[in-house]
Amino acid sequence: MSAERPSLPPVRLHTEAELARDALAAPLLARAVRLARWAGPATRVGAGGELVDAQLPAAAEHLGLAGDEDGAAYASEAWRLAVDTGLVDVEDPQDDQEYGDGDGTTHEDAEGTVTAGENLALLTSGSPQDVLSIWLDGLDAVHADATAPAFDDFADLIGEDGSVDFDALDWDPEEEAEFLDGVLGNLYLLTLSEAGPADAPVPLPALAASMVVPDDMGEPTDDILEQVSEAMMRLDDQFRVLEPIGIVEYLPVDETLLSEEGEEATPPVDDEDVTRYGMVKLTPLGLYGIRERMLEAGVDAPAVGDLADKGADALLDGIAYYPEEAARTEVGLWLGRRGSDGGRAAAAELLDAARGADRRAPLRRLHCQQALALAGAEAEPAVRAVLDDPELGGLARVWLAEHGASDVPAPPESMIFWLAVDTIAAQLDAEGELDELQELVEGLSGQHSGFFDEAWRVDHPATAEVLEAMGRLHRDRRSAKDARKAAFKARSRNKG
Repeated sequence: MSAERPSLPPVRLHTEAELARDALAAPLLARAVRLARWAGPATRVGAGGELVDAQLPAAAEHLGLAGDEDGAAYASEAWRLAVDTGLVDVEDPQDDQEYGDGDGTTHEDAEGTVTAGENLALLTSGSPQDVLSIWLDGLDAVHADATAPAFDDFADLIGEDGSVDFDALDWDPEEEAEFLDGVLGNLYLLTLSEAGPADAPVPLPALAASMVVPDDMGEPTDDILEQVSEAMMRLDDQFRVLEPIGIVEYLPVDETLLSEEGEEATPPVDDEDVTRYGMVKLTPLGLYGIRERMLEAGVDAPAVGDLADKGADALLDGIAYYPEEAARTEVGLWLGRRGSDGGRAAAAELLDAARGADRRAPLRRLHCQQALALAGAEAEPAVRAVLDDPELGGLARVWLAEHGASDVPAPPESMIFWLAVDTIAAQLDAEGELDELQELVEGLSGQHSGFFDEAWRVDHPATAEVLEAMGRLHRDRRSAKDARKAAFKARSRNKG
């Protein structure tokens, strides 16, 4: 079955070894590792596994943050990540009867015990995949922190019975997570898009607007601008939390833009310095991490190299809608896996996969021809073997001619017309640029006098559809009319 068009373009990821090094260098994970190695039997933690307040100065000092006013907060944050990622194991005293009084009660000030977690050793002795798996657990924990509510005055949320009134927070955890995932998905798409910023950071107002402003809206209303402003400040807080785990490089919103009353920053107008309103850029590790989260959620997020060990049928279907450079890279990796002596066998496999009368077959043949161009001279025997094949003989002749081969037999007229229809069908499926399609249509039809008098007879599943498209695309009114007449004949012939 042919592949459907992927929802996202393919990403070119760094190697797992490079990504693992980036993960270990992420500030938050690096601090968590240092604290996990520092911790021991004397480390004092609370019932929830957190470092007790009295322990935080020593932890901050170990991290080299003794003189930092936020040192204790950084140490606490790093310790939570060490617990969440299994770098340390904490035995909760409330689950240990030794801490009880014998009557089923426990001391409120009882402290847990700390031991090194199994994952701590994996960071030095494990594989890059082990490191990345631990880092992904850390990303999940930080993502949860980024979507957690802000407690301005936690005491006001505690009822008389000691329970927490979460309804008073006006916080929907699923909605918050969905919003952040949507933002990260948009940032991922912008990073990969050919029309996107490439290596340039994305302005925070533009990212906020992508989540708020309707696609069909012209001039944003005051209400929409206010929503964009609120989203900007929401994202500013979230990206500050996410940056230390290494998925983004973030330039925060300039705090001087905020009024003394604490109002949100107003989205910039065209002549303002947009960098003051926040700039964000995905790191290579961020591309990897967001893709892993999307794959887990069932999103089709291909990566260059995914098809290298698959069959030729999976390769040609998989690269059907890849950008040209990504497709060439994928084919190169696929051919590379087959070794220097596998050129002929690889070419034969590609040609066999290109056969078919289904809707995607013309595009497979187009990509087969492009893949054969990378296969080199070793492909010639396999190409010559299909010269008489009605579906492949045309592209085989094109390949041989482009490679300067001798003794290439002239194609029968029926093959010329069949190849023209197949080529246009492939380009229509690829949804190329209008100008390029028009040039192709006019070029192919112009090579043969009376093209439309013969084209409707072509025994190709897409003949009528191609002729109708030629009638729409051809800029010569007479030729366009001839194409439409030919399409009508082709449909009538098929019905008959």
